[in-house]
Amino acid sequence: MSTLIIAEAGVNHNGDMELAKKLIVAAAAAGADLVKFQTFKASNLVSASAPKAEYQKKTTASSESQLEMIQKLELSREDHAVLIEECRAHGIGFFSTAFDFQSFDLLMELGCLEQIKIPSGELTNLPLLRYMSRVGKPLMLSTGMANLGEIEAAIEAVVEAGTPRHLITVLHCTTEYPTPMEDVNLRAMVSMKQAFGVNTGYSDHTPGIEIPIAAVALGATVIEKHFTLDRNLPGPDHKASLEPHELKAMVDGIRNIERALGDGVKRPSVSELKNKPIARKSLVAIRPIRAGDTFSSDNMGAKRPGTGLSPMRWDEVIGRTAIKDFAVDELITL
Repeated sequence: MSTLIIAEAGVNHNGDMELAKKLIVAAAAAGADLVKFQTFKASNLVSASAPKAEYQKKTTASSESQLEMIQKLELSREDHAVLIEECRAHGIGFFSTAFDFQSFDLLMELGCLEQIKIPSGELTNLPLLRYMSRVGKPLMLSTGMANLGEIEAAIEAVVEAGTPRHLITVLHCTTEYPTPMEDVNLRAMVSMKQAFGVNTGYSDHTPGIEIPIAAVALGATVIEKHFTLDRNLPGPDHKASLEPHELKAMVDGIRNIERALGDGVKRPSVSELKNKPIARKSLVAIRPIRAGDTFSSDNMGAKRPGTGLSPMRWDEVIGRTAIKDFAVDELITL
């Protein structure tokens, strides 16, 4: 099964449509399946008194509120239409996360709901969970900041509202930008799969590319990763994002892991069969053996190549009588 790789442009367009288009081109060039933005109405998402997160304070102007910061990053209906067309032109799927009812309706009207993503911050927003899951589309639940009980409650809510359980993918996530390695707890993804019997994936905020690649090896069916054109650009998420060459390296690494995982059946691979007779051993004479001599550990041993009798037949041969002469290193035959 191919991992769904989501290149998270998020709000790294900084409200600039030309920058947003360049992000789409970079995601397509890297080989991602989808490029994801964020759809929200700032006034529906953030109250005027809402503080910024610590990482946002470090990467944006201290004088502006969270609401002011978010307002600059809104995408209009027209912006969405332009980005959808740009994705179509570059052969990559458009995807976006809705953060409120109005934004979800907009994505529905634009035909952008082949898949639905519920962000970590909305995992406990019961009215929105019900509203977004009623359409019965494949749905991703991001689980940053959540415990198992909260995740279970969210899963039950979306199932009751109309999303079949088999269409749910729970994304392990740590809501810190960037995420310290000691806080990743990647095994929690495996625990959620065992606990809830749903598909699991990983939404990554760590520096580098090794953790999402490891997640695929552990069974992730979806990988989401923030990216930017330049980590030095102003804005809240650029510092915790990959640059285009890193995004491509991550995609390539994931695809290599997929090929390497195989089907789980242990058998000789096609590429190694040619080496089998070279690397394995056969029973050979380790000193001259005359017809009528008895095969023993004194005159018989195992050496390469493996084109004769397998040493696994040692007990079958030992003690038998040689029917012909054997020179040193000659393959033993019965």
